[in-house]
Amino acid sequence: MVLIRSRWLLLSAAFLSAGAEIIITPEPAQPAEGDNVTLAVQGLSGELLAYNWYAGPTLSLSYLVASYIVSTGDETPGPAHTGREAVRPDGGLDIQGALPGHSGTYILQTLNRQFQTEVGYGHMQVYEILAQPVVMANRTALVERRDTLHLTCSSPSPAEVRWFFNGDTLPIAVRLGLSPDGRVLTRHGVRREEAGAYQCEVWNPVSVSRSEPVNLTVYFGPERVAILQDSTARTGCTIRVDFNTSLTLWCVSRSCPEPEYVWAFNGRALRNDQDHLNISGMTAAQEGTYTCIAKNPKTLLSGSASVVVKLSAAAVVMTIVPVPTRPMEGQDVTLTVQGYPKDLLVYAWYRGPASEPNRLLSQLPSGNWIAGPAHTGREVGFPNCSLLVQKLNLTDAGRYTLKTVTLQGKTETLEVELQVAVLGGECWSMTAGHPR
Repeated sequence: MVLIRSRWLLLSAAFLSAGAEIIITPEPAQPAEGDNVTLAVQGLSGELLAYNWYAGPTLSLSYLVASYIVSTGDETPGPAHTGREAVRPDGGLDIQGALPGHSGTYILQTLNRQFQTEVGYGHMQVYEILAQPVVMANRTALVERRDTLHLTCSSPSPAEVRWFFNGDTLPIAVRLGLSPDGRVLTRHGVRREEAGAYQCEVWNPVSVSRSEPVNLTVYFGPERVAILQDSTARTGCTIRVDFNTSLTLWCVSRSCPEPEYVWAFNGRALRNDQDHLNISGMTAAQEGTYTCIAKNPKTLLSGSASVVVKLSAAAVVMTIVPVPTRPMEGQDVTLTVQGYPKDLLVYAWYRGPASEPNRLLSQLPSGNWIAGPAHTGREVGFPNCSLLVQKLNLTDAGRYTLKTVTLQGKTETLEVELQVAVLGGECWSMTAGHPR
């Protein structure tokens, strides 16, 4: 047996058959690591004496896996034997628990009784079970149109790579850069629609593995800053508000992250850093221009919007409110007028009904104070139609009448009943003529 093997190895290079038709195919055709694989042989002819299996590109002794004597079934391992190979009587080669290192070219050399040899070639690729890849990003929060994103798919295996965006296969647009091996994805001037979850997937014919998602945030804005009233855009317009009613202005914009807000009234900053501004009890003092400024702390950009808020002329109701409401004898009281006409021409206060001229306390035409017959020296009128009565006494209790005339000639008369409290708890009203 040793003599046959020695002569067979020595003569193998000299008697190669030129017309060899030996076919070698792996079973299964695409084995995974750990599979039991058979390199099946077809096309053997004649009565054969021995087989030589080589795991390499040439018939070199260093690549010899095993020699096999057909008549005795004796197998002799060669230098390339890994401990997993066994030659079959039919010439095939079994590999138990194949590893990726078993991939490559295999050569079967046969010897017949005429000491002629034939050679067959085959190739086997053992695919590894792929480990989960990892996506690494240069950063996960970027500013739109300013920053560049680099994503790298890290995997120890030389497998094919696919990219996914929000669970779907990522189309590679013109402005995207993909490295030749598909493992580096570059986005220049990243945009807001590119924010989301990125994954890479490695695959081969027997295995596929996808990475955990890497979430990308793209900062942008603020854009389209607007002021809303009751969900209606009011930017750049005038809002009419009824007297003594409330109004809420909302500042909205397209921005990531949510911007910081600053409100201003007639150019003066207000102490409000919320996205809305409440205006309670609308009066003339609150008429003006309201501005919202939105600032993005990430993009360092800002935007603003303004509206003009005015009282509704038709809705203004003039009222008189004594302050304090129940003054005591010796105190001062102001008959405060709310909602007086903006186009006021003249007003007059009467101590009693306006139909009696001798009851005129004072009037203020064109900003000039004029005292009337009923003026006691303790009454002071103001441009907003309010009347101050100083150092009240019991005779000051009773009816007071305000008469206003506008530039358009509209006349309005309004009355208020003033009560004066006496030290001790009683209230006097001269209209009634007795304490109550």
